[in-house]
Amino acid sequence: MKKKLFSEIPYLEDGRIVLRKLEPEDADGLRELVNSPAVYRYLPTFLFEKKYEDVTEVIRRLYGECFEESMILGIFADGDFCGLIELYGYDEPDRKVSIGARLLERSWGKGAATGAVRLLLDYLRGETDIVTVTASSMIDNRCSAHVLEKCGFTLTAREDEDWGFGRPTPADKWICRWSAEEEV
Repeated sequence: MKKKLFSEIPYLEDGRIVLRKLEPEDADGLRELVNSPAVYRYLPTFLFEKKYEDVTEVIRRLYGECFEESMILGIFADGDFCGLIELYGYDEPDRKVSIGARLLERSWGKGAATGAVRLLLDYLRGETDIVTVTASSMIDNRCSAHVLEKCGFTLTAREDEDWGFGRPTPADKWICRWSAEEEV
């Protein structure tokens, strides 16, 4: 029986990459992430980890206050915190969800984003009832586009979106879909 999304907070691992719930001991890594202008230049301004000034407060509230609308997991590569991956925009009737990720600068170009997206897609396809995953990326963020392409997403459109910058943000829209018959 496939799980409904948000029925649990998964712990996912593949030998190198671990996706798991953030814990208080992850505060230093999260602080480094949220204080990096380079990381957030390609991201919406309204992400949950930026909601509170104190990252320990973010972690404390994350799986209560935020969990109804999104699920944020820490990305760990070879045991080290390297970023966040998020599920959001869950559409239960259509069995669809959106994903987004952000990584520490020191983790860029090392395969952590690709590994995290693949691991999450494997979980969604194999263990949940999700059949469609979407993503958005700023058109200038070629690295994110490359990760999505490597993970089987197809570029479907370029649209203006509200990313909180006070003006529309041109974004590429991506989709990864499998049929219910293809589910593992």
